[in-house]
Amino acid sequence: MTIVYTSVLFFYGTILGSFYNVVGLRLPEKKSIVFPGSSCPKCHHQLKWFELIPVLSYIFLKGSCSKCRSQISVLYPAMEMLTGILFAYAFWVHQFSVEFAAAILFISLLVIITVSDLAYMIIPDKILLFFGIALLAVRIVEPLSPWWDAYLGAGVGFTLLLLIAIVSKGGMGGGDIKLYAVIGLVLGVKLTLLSFFLATLIGTIAGLAGIVWKSKNRKEPVPFGPSIAAASILTYFWGQDLIDLYFKLLFY
Repeated sequence: MTIVYTSVLFFYGTILGSFYNVVGLRLPEKKSIVFPGSSCPKCHHQLKWFELIPVLSYIFLKGSCSKCRSQISVLYPAMEMLTGILFAYAFWVHQFSVEFAAAILFISLLVIITVSDLAYMIIPDKILLFFGIALLAVRIVEPLSPWWDAYLGAGVGFTLLLLIAIVSKGGMGGGDIKLYAVIGLVLGVKLTLLSFFLATLIGTIAGLAGIVWKSKNRKEPVPFGPSIAAASILTYFWGQDLIDLYFKLLFY
C-alpha cells in the first residue's frame, strides 16, 4: 500500500505544483490566483483542459503554445515534477503523521517562493504569513526535541540574516530574512545554521558556474530564494546525515 499511496501523492503533488506556479507568478503582481484561468503569456490563448495536465501537457506540446508556438518556460513542468517527487518522498519518510503535514507545508512554501523569487525577485509576505502560521500550529502539535528548539531556530534564522543585511548594507533581502524565521521554526537551530551554510555554498557555486537565474548581467542582484529552498529541502530530509558524515570524515 505504501507504493500506492506514494504514487497518489506524486500525482497530487504535480497538480499542486501547477497551482503553486500560478500562486508564485500571480500573487506578487496582486492578481487573483483563481480568475482568469491559465493562458499563454504571449498571445493570451486560454488553455484548454488537455493543455493543463501537469508535466505531460508540456511534453505533448513540445514546450510551446498550441496557438502562437511561443516557447513555454521550463520552470512550469520543473516545479510540477519537483513538487510531485518531494510530496512522494515526504510520505515515504513520514507516512501519514503530523510531521508529514509539516513536510508538505514546508515543501509547498519553498516551491512557491522559488517561483516568485525567480520571476520577480520577491518573496511575498502573504505567503510567509500563511505558511508561518500553519507551520507554527504544526510545531505546537508536533514539537521538536527539545520543544523550544523550533522557536529558538526561528529567532536565530531571522537574526542571522538581519545582521548580514545590516553589515552588507542591503545585501540580503527582507523576504529572505523573514523566510529564514519560518525555516528556523521547521528545522531548529542546528539544521537552520546548516541550511544557511548550504544555501550560501549553492548560491556561490551557481554564480561561479554562470547560472544567474534571471539575467546575464552580474551587476544585477541574484535571487537567493532558490538557493535557500534547495538547501532547506536538503537539510530537512538529510541534514543530520550530512552532519554525521562531516564528523566521520573529520575524525577519520
